[in-house]
Amino acid sequence: MHTHDLSRWTHSHVFDAGNAAGERGTRLVLLITAAAMVAEIAAGLGFGSMALLADGWHMSSHVLAIGLSAFAYAAARRFAGDSRFAFGTWKIEVLAGFASAVFLLAVAALMGFTSAERLFSPTQIRYPEAMAVTALGLLVNLASAWILGGAHHHHGHDHGHHDHDHHHHDHDHGHDLNLRSAYLHVMADAATSVLALLALAGGWSLGWNRLDPVMGLVGTVLVGHWAWGLIRQTATVLLDREMDHPVVDEVREVVEGLDTGPERTRITDLHVWRVGKEKFACIVCLVTHDDTLTPDRVRTALGVHEELAHITVEISRCGG
Repeated sequence: MHTHDLSRWTHSHVFDAGNAAGERGTRLVLLITAAAMVAEIAAGLGFGSMALLADGWHMSSHVLAIGLSAFAYAAARRFAGDSRFAFGTWKIEVLAGFASAVFLLAVAALMGFTSAERLFSPTQIRYPEAMAVTALGLLVNLASAWILGGAHHHHGHDHGHHDHDHHHHDHDHGHDLNLRSAYLHVMADAATSVLALLALAGGWSLGWNRLDPVMGLVGTVLVGHWAWGLIRQTATVLLDREMDHPVVDEVREVVEGLDTGPERTRITDLHVWRVGKEKFACIVCLVTHDDTLTPDRVRTALGVHEELAHITVEISRCGG
């Protein structure tokens, strides 16, 4: 004899629709970067400086990427109440992080191509002006990184009181990937600025024109590595490829511990996927000989794990 019990439980507040601190931080950084971009382009045109002009247009790529992050926060907040999004709008932010990471990888590829070209065909460098422009860009990026780093710390503090001992297993992609993408853009630019300053100082003092493109290639590898890591993290969330997450084993452990009889309850199907920064949905299908096992009992047992925001329990009972 087989009976079928089905129960669904949902949270009305699965996760925060958008990190307010992250949104404020990206908007402020967007304004700072855009102002610096306009100032450099205007100064380059006014003073006839190709170095200023080039850096201004380069900064426009970061304005675009950070603008995308700010837009994602606004869109997630705007559609937070839209019932067509089954588990909310958080993945809008993740999608923006993925797009931004792909863009950063393209920037790294362009850096590598330009550096390789200049390695074989070095150009005359106006060192004092180039170093001044690079130092200005570095200051803007350090200020931006400080702002975004503060927003990330604020986010971590807000969620800290919900953590349990098992949370230390959580993957990096449990955090704000949209904010991380904006932070990586400014940190990548800051890192390349530091490398450029070292190369320019060495080239100016030693006369090594090729030191600048060599450092450019080093920066390409560094930025490419960061971009690829962010692509993997965001793609994992977007494709729901997290059945290796520790919370999956925790669900199995809890369910298997509910029945200690000779004919133990078996999990026949289990799906766990992320629906928020640190929130998961879970579908678990069970076969049991235990007539006392109910969906409510399973949900109560799984409720010790606060990251499980949506639980669906299906029980098939075996008679005899």
